[in-house]
Amino acid sequence: MKIGTPKETYAGENRVAMTPESAVQLQKLGYDCAIETGAGAAAGFSDAAYEAAGVEILKTPAALWKAADIVAKVRQPDAAELKRLAKGKTLISFFNPAGNEEGMALAKSKGANVIAMEMVPRISRAQKMDALSSMANIAGYRAVIEAGNNFGRFFTGQITAAGKVPPAKVLVVGAGVAGLAAIGTSTSLGAVTYAFDVRPEVAEQVESMGAEFVYLDFEEDQQDGAATGGYAAVSSPEFREAQLAKFRELAPEMDIVITTALIPNRDAPKLWLADMVAAMKPGSVIVDLAAERGGNVEGTVKDEKVVTDNGVTIIGYTDFPSRMAAQASSLYATNIRHMMTDLTPDKDGQVNHNMEDDVIRGATVAFEGEITFPPPPPKVQAIAAKPKETVPELTPEEKRAKEVAAFKAQTRSQVTLLAGGGALLLLVGLFAPVSFMQHFIVFALACFVGFQVIWGVAHSLHTPLMAVTNAISSIIILGALMQIGSGSFLVILLAALSVFMAGINIFGGFLVTRRMLAMFQKS
Repeated sequence: MKIGTPKETYAGENRVAMTPESAVQLQKLGYDCAIETGAGAAAGFSDAAYEAAGVEILKTPAALWKAADIVAKVRQPDAAELKRLAKGKTLISFFNPAGNEEGMALAKSKGANVIAMEMVPRISRAQKMDALSSMANIAGYRAVIEAGNNFGRFFTGQITAAGKVPPAKVLVVGAGVAGLAAIGTSTSLGAVTYAFDVRPEVAEQVESMGAEFVYLDFEEDQQDGAATGGYAAVSSPEFREAQLAKFRELAPEMDIVITTALIPNRDAPKLWLADMVAAMKPGSVIVDLAAERGGNVEGTVKDEKVVTDNGVTIIGYTDFPSRMAAQASSLYATNIRHMMTDLTPDKDGQVNHNMEDDVIRGATVAFEGEITFPPPPPKVQAIAAKPKETVPELTPEEKRAKEVAAFKAQTRSQVTLLAGGGALLLLVGLFAPVSFMQHFIVFALACFVGFQVIWGVAHSLHTPLMAVTNAISSIIILGALMQIGSGSFLVILLAALSVFMAGINIFGGFLVTRRMLAMFQKS
């Protein structure tokens, strides 16, 4: 079978769904590869590079669609492209099934199979095919770069002879993939970064990246992230009002605001209203990454940059991944290649469209003349396991009873050991000479003291770098050397063994320590 990639027809789209590198991997699965001439030029991939990778170059879109059994695209296909589908062909692309009823009906009438890349379920096994996350990662990074280009000031604070420059303050609304990418870029540029999300469980991720999580003084039961595929769920009106009040409080302080909030199969929620835009300082910048779904910001114009009366720039571009076409194409082509790997389990160049597979079924929106959207919930739970059940806190009486039981058990253990030790000493004393008993008592006391000392050291400190253990070994050697002069053969043997074993600990410890320290030395 042949997999082909046409040139994107959407105005300004520079990405391509197949790169020379991904074509090589697809051929290893048994497929022939074809591409429309010039399809990869805007992303920096020449026809010559494709030819060198063994890809057939076809001159026209019609020739490509006719020759290919599987067509891989980036953007949602238009009506003219969908009319080129035929029974038995497979289309893999972003498809927007929730808002593309005409396209779904046309695919059904053609009897073609359609895999929508945005419908790949968010389960662990499907992460390698998650094109939404791949593109969102790029969009979040690029949003900060675009904001900096329009901001006109430093991100990081500076103290110079000419004066002090305060750091920029950046607020990221939504801590999904795009939001986290924006947070990481903003903090790395030195800005003071704040982040908000309706899912409080992401606070730890935000703070681990050096940003400050914005909390609301509001309690609301949030839907489990697994139930929504990791996306935020719709909030209650009361929560929304508390959220807007917090944003009004933050608006005058923020220099840059990046909004990323989306809810699956819905228009983007309005979170940054006109009064908040009016409260921002002149020269501030807002980047609305939800512009394609209507935008999170009042005043966003899709694919345009708007400057308000008070000097705030609102950016509503929807082509951030396309502005980094080479990187975006490589990631997206890798997502496609992994999807083809799942569709070709035998690596024989033949598609096995297994509708029992959670990933394939979830992403398939049309199959053999039937519309299969929306898919059923995946059998495998998504994103994260449910939190473990909390252990109920013990009452003071229960804690006291537990402590008493533990004390009694420890006391019985100690009494048993002392009784056993006393019996052993009594037996040795009955049969051993007096001179040996003197040495044996020293030995027994040394064992007891050594055990207590070592047992009191935290387990995490039992390393070769712990000089105390080497000091204890040195004391053992000194004691053993004092006993070697004894006339008893058994004492001399035990003393020699003590010297040998303690010596291994000392010299071995220093050798390991030396090797560890060498790892940190500059070459």
